[in-house]
Amino acid sequence: MAASETNSHEIPAGHFSRLLKHWRSVRRLTQIELAADANVSARHLCFLETGRSQPSREMVQLLGSALDLPLEERNALHVAAGFVPPYGEKGLAAENLQPVRQALDFILRQQEPYPGIVIDGHWDVRMRNQGSARLLKPFRDSYEMENGLADNAMHVVFHPKGLRQFMLNWDEFARQLIQILHRDVAQGSRAAAQLLDEIMAYPGLSADWRLPRHPQASSPVMTMHLAKGDYRLAFFSTFTTLAMPMDAALQQIKIECFFPADDATAGKARQLALSQSTGDHNAACPAK
Repeated sequence: MAASETNSHEIPAGHFSRLLKHWRSVRRLTQIELAADANVSARHLCFLETGRSQPSREMVQLLGSALDLPLEERNALHVAAGFVPPYGEKGLAAENLQPVRQALDFILRQQEPYPGIVIDGHWDVRMRNQGSARLLKPFRDSYEMENGLADNAMHVVFHPKGLRQFMLNWDEFARQLIQILHRDVAQGSRAAAQLLDEIMAYPGLSADWRLPRHPQASSPVMTMHLAKGDYRLAFFSTFTTLAMPMDAALQQIKIECFFPADDATAGKARQLALSQSTGDHNAACPAK
């Protein structure tokens, strides 16, 4: 569980006072501190938390900002107060988000010949470049996972029949990866809270992974070492997010770019890209 024993998704709509108190507790603020951050009186904040006063839409927005809530949770706070949520949750499929999809596609193409993926708030892979398809195909072809799970970046790592079976440093890598999920939960992601419960149901996970930790690392970046027979790869990755999104689903989008951690992996990526390029050229231009 995250910083509080009660998750916000367990608090029913209409219970603004409970939700406000929940997030103040998660953020470890006193009523006086939150009142100061929101520039309201501590007395009024106390009345809001006890239900003696009902907030205006402007007050809900002000408190959501002072608590630094993600857009998903600001929507939930508005609903709990009886208001229509102000932030949409259209996701990448929305027609007016074509420029965003084009930007994501551009980033993925620039990442070639190395892998790049776009994942949503559920950690489902929504887009991937050719480098990802080429380099990880030998591993993906051997997955034995339920429908849908093979396209979830977290499930792939933790499922016994997913990428986990090919990861030489799985225990070390997974121990640190799950802390990213804990951070998502602490920041207010309901999808991450559900996903954490699903991940912890897999066999072979340490019980202390249920709690947020600060694991010690022996290198400046966490590297993923993969092997299937003689086929070996080593990557570290970076996450990029969209700046100032006004859509709850877009706020949760992450672009993960993988970079070679050794010369052998870089060479393999270039070799496979060249082979594909040559094959595509020959297919398009058959010999006369």
